[in-house]
Amino acid sequence: MTTLIKLEILRTLRNRRYLLFTIAYPALMYFFFIHAYDTTKLAGGLPVKTYFMVSMATFGAVGAVLTGSAQRISLERKSGWVRQLRLTALPGRAYTFGKIAASAVTTLPAIAVVFAVGASQGVSLTAVQWAGLAAALWLGSFVFAALGVALGYAAAPDAVQSIVMITYMAMALLGGTWFPVSGSMEKFARFNPVYLYNKLATFTQPGHSLDTVAVAGLAAFLVVFATAAAALYRRDTRQA
Repeated sequence: MTTLIKLEILRTLRNRRYLLFTIAYPALMYFFFIHAYDTTKLAGGLPVKTYFMVSMATFGAVGAVLTGSAQRISLERKSGWVRQLRLTALPGRAYTFGKIAASAVTTLPAIAVVFAVGASQGVSLTAVQWAGLAAALWLGSFVFAALGVALGYAAAPDAVQSIVMITYMAMALLGGTWFPVSGSMEKFARFNPVYLYNKLATFTQPGHSLDTVAVAGLAAFLVVFATAAAALYRRDTRQA
C-alpha cells in the first residue's frame, strides 16, 4: 500500500494542471480578493487577509483532491487498471485508503504556498496558530479526498469531469470561499462541508478556540464519504 501511495503522489506532483490550478491559481486569487475589499476586517472581526488566506488554501486543497482523485480513478476504471489491481494481493480497503491518503498529501503544497503568500502580505499569527491552522486544514482535506474517491467510482468516465467541477464550484460558492456567508444563507451553509472547512480559521482570532462544531461536522462528513467510497468500490468490483 505504501508503494501505491508514493506512486499516486508522484503522478500528481508531475501533473502540470495540478500545479497550475491547485497551487498557482489560489495564490493569484488571494491577491485579487485582499485588494478587492476596502476594509481590513470582516463583520465578525476576522482580518480580510487572514480570512481569504484560509479560504484560498481550502479552495486549492479541495481542488487538489476532488479533481485529481475522481478523474484519475474514473480513467483507471476505463483503462482496466483497477481490474488489474484486484488480481493482486492488495485488499480493496487498502486501495481505497491509499487513494484517500495520497490525495490528502497532495494538498500540502497548495496550503503551504497560499500560507507563504499570506505571510508575505502581512498575515501575523503565532507559531502555534500557523502550525495548528496548517494541521487543521490538512486533516480536513481527508474529507474531500474521500468525496473525490466516491465520485470517481460513482460517475461514468465521460461525465466525471463535469460532475466534479459542478460539485467543486457549488460547494465553494455556498461555503464562504469567495465571500463570507451570513444571514439566512448561513443556515443552509452549515450543511456544506466547505463552509465547515473554512470555519476552522476562526480560532486565529484573539479569544477564540477551534470550532468544535465544525470539526464534528467534518468528521461526520468524512464517515459518510468514506463509507460511500467503500460501498461504490464494492459495487464496481461486482460489476467488473
